[in-house]
Formats: sequence, C-alpha cells, structure tokens
Amino acid sequence: MSQSLAKNTLHLVFSTKDRRTWLKDAIRARLFAYMAGIFEQLESPAIVIGGHDDHCHALFLLNKNQPMAKVVEEVKKSSSKWIKTLNAGLADFSWQGGYGAFSVSESNVPQVRECIERQVEHHQRMSFQDELRQLFERHGMTVDERYLWT
Repeated sequence: MSQSLAKNTLHLVFSTKDRRTWLKDAIRARLFAYMAGIFEQLESPAIVIGGHDDHCHALFLLNKNQPMAKVVEEVKKSSSKWIKTLNAGLADFSWQGGYGAFSVSESNVPQVRECIERQVEHHQRMSFQDELRQLFERHGMTVDERYLWT
C-alpha cells in the first residue's frame, strides 16, 4: 500500500476526581462543545460527547498519527483549565487520573452513540460504577476495583 490508512473509533470514559458532581446541567453542554474543539484540534474528531454529573464519555476517531494517551491527556488537561475559568466555585475542579478506552466496531457506533447521547436518562436506572463494570465485561477486561474508583 502506498499510503497509511486507519479508522480507529474509540469510546473514552473518565470521571471527575473523587467522582465529585461538578458537571451540572448548566455547564455540561458548553463543556462538551469545548471538548469537541480540542478533539478537532488534535485531528481526532468527536462523533459525540456526553456524560452526567461526575463523568464524561466521548466517541471519537483517533488520528493515525496521534497516540491515544496524548489525545486523552490533552482533552482532560485543556478542559480542566477551561472549566476552572467559568466561575470561582469551580476553581478546584479536576479530572480523575485514569480513564477507560474501548475500541468500537463500525457496526456498533450507532448503539454507542445513542448510549452516550442518553447519559442523563441512562443514569436514572444504572450507576456509573455498574455502567463501567458492564463496559469492562463487554470488552473482556479484568480490573482490580481497589484502584478503579479513586
């Protein structure tokens, strides 16, 4: 092949530090729009970004020339700095150190997209912890929960 081609669709999940409920309705849409701009700058466009009071989901196309960890680091770092500028009550905001990232096949993109778009409704029925456990199970991942929620 004379050129390098790739399409890597990822479902990214990360939480606020100590799972604090910083992401209220009043800032959530603005935050997700801001994050979409960061993904775009990294040439890893977001398909959809959503979440609830204490966590965020992003479905995005990872640029073939960008390491996933670098994209995640930049999205979290830049959005954290931005949130702190919104008002004095958000000055202590920060994201949890880790994240979960899951590959998504093209046939599952619509389903994952819908799940992300319906996060507020979804979390009326299921906790974030159970949602994450389900994602790990679905992707055949074993995790040590002692280190998962801190």
